[in-house]
Amino acid sequence: MATLTFLGAAGTVTGSRYLLEAGGERLMVDCGLFQGQKELRLRNWADLPVEPRNIQWLVLTHAHLDHTGYIPRFVKEGFRGQIFASAATVELARLLLLDSAYLQEEDAAYANKKGFSKHKPALPLYTHQDALESLELFRSVDESKLLKLSPHFTLRFYRAGHILGARIIEVTVSENSQKWAIVFSGDLGRNHQLVIREPEVPETGDFLLVESTYGNRLHPTDDFRQRLASIVKTTASRGGSVIVPAFAVGRTQELLYILRELAESNRLPSLPIHVDSPMAIDVTDLYRRHHEDHNVLMEAVEAQGAKPFSPPGVHFDRSPEESKALNNFHAPMIIISASGMATGGRVLHHLARCLPDSRNTVLLVGFQAPGTRGHSLQSGAEFVKMHGAIVPVGARIESLEHLSAHADAGEIIQWLGRFPTPPAKTFLVHGEAHAAEALRQKIIETLGWPVQISSYLLKIPL
Repeated sequence: MATLTFLGAAGTVTGSRYLLEAGGERLMVDCGLFQGQKELRLRNWADLPVEPRNIQWLVLTHAHLDHTGYIPRFVKEGFRGQIFASAATVELARLLLLDSAYLQEEDAAYANKKGFSKHKPALPLYTHQDALESLELFRSVDESKLLKLSPHFTLRFYRAGHILGARIIEVTVSENSQKWAIVFSGDLGRNHQLVIREPEVPETGDFLLVESTYGNRLHPTDDFRQRLASIVKTTASRGGSVIVPAFAVGRTQELLYILRELAESNRLPSLPIHVDSPMAIDVTDLYRRHHEDHNVLMEAVEAQGAKPFSPPGVHFDRSPEESKALNNFHAPMIIISASGMATGGRVLHHLARCLPDSRNTVLLVGFQAPGTRGHSLQSGAEFVKMHGAIVPVGARIESLEHLSAHADAGEIIQWLGRFPTPPAKTFLVHGEAHAAEALRQKIIETLGWPVQISSYLLKIPL
């Protein structure tokens, strides 16, 4: 019997993992890390219900770690199949997985040095060598044609509009002369994007798994350029700096794109802009090179000979020495650094230095999962813990939610409404319970589709 099992991103926004079984073969869609609250993170250390060595293929919707970050551990535990993704996703995944392994080894070493871990010794989930070995299994797909893995599984890819290389995946499952089309939305992007194309709509689908991250809300519609300019100007007038924990993939590039626009229209004070993330710098190069996902606006900027991600005064700080040198500058500046939820990376050092000072602003520009430092800051925490120390929050905390890479409830409904025929069954994934329930009600009221909220380890027959 052909089945679908929800191994992650069910009742939460992280840990995307879905298992299809047919004809004695197994295909996994996404292989992400659980992030946020401790009870979720512990799932990263738990055994999968199916031995990885018994799974033949893995296909990826996009490169974000909540969709790819478990892969090195997956391979370490025995997976030896091929990993398929778009060309841009393959390149981005290499950067993210190697960086993830580095950060995990670094955090484990620091925990052992300071002695604040309950585990003796603290160990990383996987190592740099594990990540390197997993990358040998990656294969770029030719998206111009169907990818037939076996008589039981055939894949088709559509643009998802979330980040560079992000794809919606339609899997045709065949068994005993029956066929089912299962559509995995991955993370859906938004309408009218700055850099990349909007989400496409699959031609068909018997089953649909659609994300619900922002299923209970609509994104702001006011002028985000004006709001960003106002935050920067106000902070600079106090003599402070703007610290932006930003995802290295997508968000950093959009910020640079907007800051260039604002500078060119004289709506921004002349300030140094520091991109303090080697990975974000490398990702920016990939965004420049992969033209296949660029929208018409981005193409027009490039046609004019402009550098879309290079605002005046930008500095790309790759080395540790360049990063540390920022501690010696006290004039107003903008620092864009990873990680986007303040869970690790160089941004923690900037936050530790700048959070106590009321002149500064911490600008949150993406979704902050419960249990992360970013979520604590967004929720008004007076203190946050970093590297075993308690840091008081004196800086202003601002959120710019306009730049979300996730479609909101209205945009998801619009996308669903463009399906030629409604799926027989729709499952809501990749969302907190309240967001998923709100979207479920909205789909029923607006479209009249049968829809169910997925649950962890739910297994259904096709």
